[in-house]
Amino acid sequence: MTIISLPFIRAFFLLISILFFTTYVISINGTSFGSITIGIISGLIFGALLIGIEFLFKRINLRTFNLIILGLFFGYLMGEAIMLLINTILNVTPIALKPETMTLTKIIVYLFSIYFGTTMAIRASDEISLSIPFVKFQPTDQKKKDLLCDLSALSDARVIDLATSGLLDNHLIIPRFLVKEINNMNENGDEAGKSKARRALEAIKKLESLPTLNLRYSDTDFVESKESLPKLFHLARMLDASILTADLNRIQQSTSEGIRIINIHSLSNALKPITQNGELLNIKIQRYGKEPRQGVGYLDDGTMVVVNGGAEYIGETIKAQVLSVKHTSSGRMIFCNTTEEQLASMNEMSLLSSNEMDNGSKNYFTL
Repeated sequence: MTIISLPFIRAFFLLISILFFTTYVISINGTSFGSITIGIISGLIFGALLIGIEFLFKRINLRTFNLIILGLFFGYLMGEAIMLLINTILNVTPIALKPETMTLTKIIVYLFSIYFGTTMAIRASDEISLSIPFVKFQPTDQKKKDLLCDLSALSDARVIDLATSGLLDNHLIIPRFLVKEINNMNENGDEAGKSKARRALEAIKKLESLPTLNLRYSDTDFVESKESLPKLFHLARMLDASILTADLNRIQQSTSEGIRIINIHSLSNALKPITQNGELLNIKIQRYGKEPRQGVGYLDDGTMVVVNGGAEYIGETIKAQVLSVKHTSSGRMIFCNTTEEQLASMNEMSLLSSNEMDNGSKNYFTL
């Protein structure tokens, strides 16, 4: 399937604008260097205005565009009906309006009708069940957005577990241009890139084997862009879809693009079990912490656990009591005391209390 690039279309309409305006100026003022120059400049200005308007409405998706067109069409029909009624009334009555008044009446009627038709089409978009070529209007409140996978999501094994949960059924889309990039990376990339590409290809095969997922592919490509990320954002905007990713940088990029990003890391952190203060954990101390006598271990889901007094138990599995949970941008950190540390603290406090009582009794007898 041959896809005409946007730069070609822009250049074509720019040339057409120059040709039309030049022909028009020559037809009025005759063939001269000044007329040709004015026509070329006017065509360039008009073509640049068209391209500027296209960039201004770049974020409007196909569904919104068709809603606007539908509203304009019905508004025009309503304007024609009103003008037909007005002309009929004027023909059967002795009322005579000046041409200027009639022109102003037409302008007011058509502006009112088109504005009313467009606003009503947008407001009632949830009630429209009309199908037109390539677009079907459905209630947006009842529609669940599709998800476009990027390379980081496909190379993360957790996407398979997420797909088997049933949350992504009938809504997961993989662009064909991304599959081409993965195959190219697998053949010509470095070792790290080949490993990532192999994981992504294995994930695609497993996703295709899930019977209830109904994985879909998008054949749309944007040849004017060489990188896959701008293509992904453009496709998400065109399909009114979100992007499923495992890359933390996508969140910042999506702010300027106006596209919703579903991050696998955020989902994983949100679904981690909440640890309560005072809860006992069995944790294997794997390395030393930043502070003296601190040991660091990890839960099965990768959550870092910092244990006060755990430095003495490197390589051992001990029981620790939760002190607090800290939420960070990369996940959660749990701070604990060893049960021995907790007993030592209690013994120290009891010893301190007994010393205070002894000192108080001594002071009392001294007095």
